[in-house]
Amino acid sequence: MLAKAQWEHLIPHRGAMSLLDTVLDWDDERIHLTATSHARADNPLRSDGMLRALHLCEYGAQAMAVHGGLLAQRASRVAAPGFLVSLRGVELHVARIDDLAGALAVFADRLLDSGTSWQYAFRVEHAGELLAAGRAAVIHAAP
Repeated sequence: MLAKAQWEHLIPHRGAMSLLDTVLDWDDERIHLTATSHARADNPLRSDGMLRALHLCEYGAQAMAVHGGLLAQRASRVAAPGFLVSLRGVELHVARIDDLAGALAVFADRLLDSGTSWQYAFRVEHAGELLAAGRAAVIHAAP
């Protein structure tokens, strides 16, 4: 288990926009984290007094960033910055998430690493119930 202080410097997300809390487990291909930011009134993704399930894609993307950062750190490197360029096969099973008590479970599984782009499958659960799932692609930012 890794507390946020052990990995937050590895990703570009800062302050309230850093949505994830704890890495529960990770290896070369996958990562499992928790998040409670969905219930915070200062969540920057909120609009009209709520946080929509669509924003779970950002939770998945941030899980990808943490995974990439941890892999790079283990190899004594710094993760290359990237841009989220594609979401595919996204399934949302709820309309909103700000009314859910307790932590979200966020999972990301690496599907492809070409060196210049990465593809992951992600899913977000709450109390064992699937909230959202999909695939995301990130491309390496030009220097």
